[in-house]
Amino acid sequence: MDTYDLIVIGAGPVGENVADRAVQGGLSAVIVENELVGGECSYWACMPSKGLLRPAAALRAARDVDGARQAVTGPLDSAGVFRRRDRLTHDWNDDGQVAWLLDAGIELVRGHGRLAGEREVTVTSPDGSVRALHARHAVAVCTGTRAAIPDIPGLREAAPWTSREATSAHDVPAALAIIGGGVVACEMATAYAALGARITMIVRSEVLGRAEPFAQDAVRGALLRAGVDIRSGSATAVRRDTDGSVALTLDDGSTVRANEVLVATGRTPRTDDIGLDAVGLTPGGWIDVDDTLRAVGSDWLYAVGDVTHRALLTHQGKYQARVAGDVIAARAMKAPVDDGPWGRHAATADHDAVPQVVFTDPEVASIGPTEAQARAAGRSIQVLDYDLSWVAGSATYADDYQGRARAIVDTERDVLIGATFVGRDVAELLQAATIAVVGEVPLARLWHAVPAYPTISEVWLRWLEATGRQTA
Repeated sequence: MDTYDLIVIGAGPVGENVADRAVQGGLSAVIVENELVGGECSYWACMPSKGLLRPAAALRAARDVDGARQAVTGPLDSAGVFRRRDRLTHDWNDDGQVAWLLDAGIELVRGHGRLAGEREVTVTSPDGSVRALHARHAVAVCTGTRAAIPDIPGLREAAPWTSREATSAHDVPAALAIIGGGVVACEMATAYAALGARITMIVRSEVLGRAEPFAQDAVRGALLRAGVDIRSGSATAVRRDTDGSVALTLDDGSTVRANEVLVATGRTPRTDDIGLDAVGLTPGGWIDVDDTLRAVGSDWLYAVGDVTHRALLTHQGKYQARVAGDVIAARAMKAPVDDGPWGRHAATADHDAVPQVVFTDPEVASIGPTEAQARAAGRSIQVLDYDLSWVAGSATYADDYQGRARAIVDTERDVLIGATFVGRDVAELLQAATIAVVGEVPLARLWHAVPAYPTISEVWLRWLEATGRQTA
């Protein structure tokens, strides 16, 4: 049995960061991975999806500016888009990621890892051999999630696309049906519509149902203008015909036909076959953790990233990973643990300060609660809305720039607790709002954070003016 201070199951960005921080803290670490080192984000999610979306965004940006639009004479080249996406994924080769692990002093074991008992993991390698690992201090489960496939008759038999197939495809289907209206559904509808596919979305409730209503409306409107057919309702049956096409029967009795069907209805944890039952937990379920990412009821088992269901975002998982790696090292070394709110060893931001960007056209960038969520929580708030087309920076950025920004202010503490930006390239506005929320910067101090002119960031000044409070 090989012994390490820390065993990490899963070598995605989260697992890599847990191991790296623990090694930096003086521990030995091994990562177990049965697919590609770098995980979902590197090969089937964040990187390839943004690779597919960026060319269309760049083309639209050029067409939005007089003098530039005249230089743009052709449509997107799908072969070029896929080539660039392939470069971003390194053609699904993880040699570079493996080299990074070894340089960082982290050992890699290829195979399927399963918990076998307290601080014990068995790894079944591709050739069927089994290797036993023992952890002196901790085991961290960083196995992430996979696409959830709803129980619709015929759907599994129809071999649907999930986010993996959508982000790794090398051909554009003439017609693509998408079940779902969340982030993956909207981003892939945006990407494939720009590449020339005929898109039909089957949306049970609202497009981007967790976003501010004005963000939902903006994205829905843009999808409709792009030619996307948005159907309200649910699919009740799916059939793959002998000619390869797919037929979807909807709950209103209508039928949608497409070349492929993409299922984008949520995620489910990859915990069904990692030995959770061997340590008293339920296979296939989410793993409950405290703010140090230690599994509730355990002093050695940690779960980090999407598998905790705290915030299913790569950047938030990496944030958790830094916390977990540091606290595992601190506890192993019997060093002080700073696990109070906003402490080094607490993932406090998971609760109220989670930034997210939806890379549709327009983009939706947000942090903290929406207005409805803040009011439902009983918070005393002031809502500040501003039309981004009114700031001087938008006029220089693009002709007829359209966008909107909302700030949620806690009136009892006079600090920003939430913000949503909708518009072209607003993702780059989000970090300033994140800093203000996490830092709990008083509005009186924000008056002294002067936005450069002319930039779209001038919205910060307009928000402050809208509060009606005394200027700096």
